[in-house]
Amino acid sequence: MKICFSASGKDEKSMLNPRFGRCPYFLIFDDKDKKWVTVDNQAAAAFRGAGISAAQKVVDLGCKMIITGNMGPNAFNVMNTSGVKIYLGDLGKSVADNLKMYKEGELSELSAPRGMGMGRGRRRE
Repeated sequence: MKICFSASGKDEKSMLNPRFGRCPYFLIFDDKDKKWVTVDNQAAAAFRGAGISAAQKVVDLGCKMIITGNMGPNAFNVMNTSGVKIYLGDLGKSVADNLKMYKEGELSELSAPRGMGMGRGRRRE
């Protein structure tokens, strides 16, 4: 199973990023071969729709789960419709620590969006 993490850096020692759609990187852990892959999140620079584009990228990469800090409603709907499970990670810990916490049953699955989806493209009043 492939597990995706919203990450601030390019390796598993990086901190979990609080944002999903605008995180700089996705770190993908393949539980089958125990290898990490780093993917630049090109959606982070999008003017609008970063969450939806990022979610579609995660689905296209074949991930069955994501661990992140927050996920807005549009990205949540893409993940939910695609059968990708979403877990709320610990923002004070590295990606590797969050993987360990998941394996030990310490992370909670999100059943509803968390965050407003207030990226650069959304108007604030």
